Amino acid sequence: MDDNIFQSAEYQQIAINTIEETIRFLFEKDKEFSLACETEYLNFNPELPSHIKETFGETVLFILSGYTYETAQLEDDSFRFEAGFGEESFGSVVTLPLLGIKQIFVDEYPIVINMSSPQEIEEEEIEEESVDASLSMSALLNNPENQKFLKKK
Repeated sequence: MDDNIFQSAEYQQIAINTIEETIRFLFEKDKEFSLACETEYLNFNPELPSHIKETFGETVLFILSGYTYETAQLEDDSFRFEAGFGEESFGSVVTLPLLGIKQIFVDEYPIVINMSSPQEIEEEEIEEESVDASLSMSALLNNPENQKFLKKK
């Protein structure tokens, strides 16, 4: 399988949209769910004690129910919630990019699987987008009908 296609900006946007729309749908239906997330993309505030963090593998499963579910929210291309960790239920706000979510489960059923990971868009893709935007603006400005959209000084 050519997994480079799953790291393309095009697929990443599809994955972000799917994850976001699925979470919004679950919120609207007031349905609790679970997330399998890549540990390396998790941000904790306050930072978890090392003895708790050491128990995590590469992927961690969060069950969003009760208070944790109530605090969950989507923000731009990220997801956040508050949870208690370890025997002492150490409280922390967890924030992660949507692409850090590998799977979404309802009960024991996986309903979304994400093959992409968060990463910077490659320089080549940024340059291509910049050239495309420049060409689009040029085409827009060359059409006399569009002069009415320009600011007059």
